[in-house]
Amino acid sequence: MNGYEKRTQEKKDQVLKATFNLMNTDAGIENLTMDEIAKNANVGKTSIFKYFGSKENLIYEVFKYFLDKIGETAREIMAENIPFEETLIAISQNKIHYLDKVNKRFYLDLMDFYTKKGDDGLSLMMQQYTQESYSIMLDLFHRGRKEGKVDLKYSDEFLLIYFQALVEGISSPHIYQKILPYTAHWTELLIKGIAPNK
Repeated sequence: MNGYEKRTQEKKDQVLKATFNLMNTDAGIENLTMDEIAKNANVGKTSIFKYFGSKENLIYEVFKYFLDKIGETAREIMAENIPFEETLIAISQNKIHYLDKVNKRFYLDLMDFYTKKGDDGLSLMMQQYTQESYSIMLDLFHRGRKEGKVDLKYSDEFLLIYFQALVEGISSPHIYQKILPYTAHWTELLIKGIAPNK
């Protein structure tokens, strides 16, 4: 990357971070203006349009940036090759940590953006994020089977559906803020079930 490309990337990152900070408030994206973004990013409005094309595309890039960070950290956790239970706890804490960083309005706007906009790019981004999450979870289940922590009677398909149901449950705005202190208990319950040890 040459000097010009590096400066351009730095400016783009400034814009993404400033936009994220502005979106991550109770005001949400409804009242967000390009003038406000330019002022907070310390970048000219024309440059923002040059880099991102439109306000809607910029918002899309902010959501993508946010989801990419969650995925990147999850891949780093998997690469550490720690035991199954510790990995599951770390991945759960990672997701909750990122959700905990965002205002309830940001999360609702994110979900609204995905479900109500008819943009194929957004559907594709969500599909890619979901596919990557599934791939990470499958790798983790295979590790768990090798360690004797995941019963062989449960198929990959069942485990993915089960985890998807759990993740969608904890991703609910009124739950994710409450669950962070209980991540280890939640993971233990998930692995061992509710019955006491005999």
